[in-house]
Amino acid sequence: QVQLVESGGGLVQPGGSLRLSCAPSGSIFSINVMAWYRQAPGKQRELVAVVTSAGSTTYADSVKGRFTISRDNAKSTVYLQMNSLKPEDTAVYYCNADVRVRRWSAWEAYWGQGTQVTVSS
Repeated sequence: QVQLVESGGGLVQPGGSLRLSCAPSGSIFSINVMAWYRQAPGKQRELVAVVTSAGSTTYADSVKGRFTISRDNAKSTVYLQMNSLKPEDTAVYYCNADVRVRRWSAWEAYWGQGTQVTVSS
């Protein structure tokens, strides 16, 4: 069973930086769109950033100019570089990707288990 595995969360002071990573736990055939979502306590999960297989990116207004999403297609890995972090960025961050596990598989949406990001002094 393939899973998306995230890493890089933690506690950081306001103004600090963190880099999140996400990759499949096993071999896969192909990955299409990859994205990061986040969910703060008491709030709905929201889209943070998206990157297509061609490298086109889209960001939520709240993170534009501070966060950068990127991917390494050879490693099937997506990254989220988060700079100038604010307390309101505190949330569980989830990786999401459209994956074909095998050549004959259908595209399926996979989610990571989530990684906590806490911005506090």
